[in-house]
Amino acid sequence: MSLFRSALSTVSAISRPYSAVASTAVHKLPNLSYDYAALEPAISGQIMETHHKKHHQTYVTNLNNALEQYAEAERKNDVAQMIRLQPMLKFNGGGHLNHSIFWTNLAPKNQGGGSPPIGALKTAIEKDFGSFDNLKQQLSAQSIAVQGSGWGWLGYNKNAKRLEIITKPNQDPLVEAVPLLGIDVWEHAYYYLYGPARAEYLKQIWSVVNWKNVGERYEAAQK
Repeated sequence: MSLFRSALSTVSAISRPYSAVASTAVHKLPNLSYDYAALEPAISGQIMETHHKKHHQTYVTNLNNALEQYAEAERKNDVAQMIRLQPMLKFNGGGHLNHSIFWTNLAPKNQGGGSPPIGALKTAIEKDFGSFDNLKQQLSAQSIAVQGSGWGWLGYNKNAKRLEIITKPNQDPLVEAVPLLGIDVWEHAYYYLYGPARAEYLKQIWSVVNWKNVGERYEAAQK
């Protein structure tokens, strides 16, 4: 489970280590720093409320349940049960991790949403993708192409010392690079507003991306 522990530790909202699992709930639904309707028209208030209060809360609840079951299996040295719980931990832990990043990657326009990256992040984007527009085009195209449900990510590869675009299926967390910006392409993230037009959702979401947050994550990844 070391990979899963590492993934959970990357988000400040998920503060307790996996090895410190107790019999009580250890993960909670993070609060948003903006109102549900604040990202309109790019993302509707109805979508945001359902996505946050229903979908993310379900991942949190199921993750806590799985962690309790895992702790009990660990106490009993029940290796078979520990193995059986792996998919539940990965799916719900990834869902919690991914969404905790996603909410901070977004911001209303009056809080900087959609303002282009600056500083070190801007320089890195231009070095690795040629231009900011190229990054948006490539990340959009790869996110649109995700089959079924999943995520499009901008991550930082510490070994290669460069930015990379990576897509992940379902709720698999990004662990092969430091997650900087995640775009949720599950239908629950956009279908109420855009129907099956995932490409239109990807076009509009750039107007509320919080590049200040992405830049802070990039700077932290350099340390």
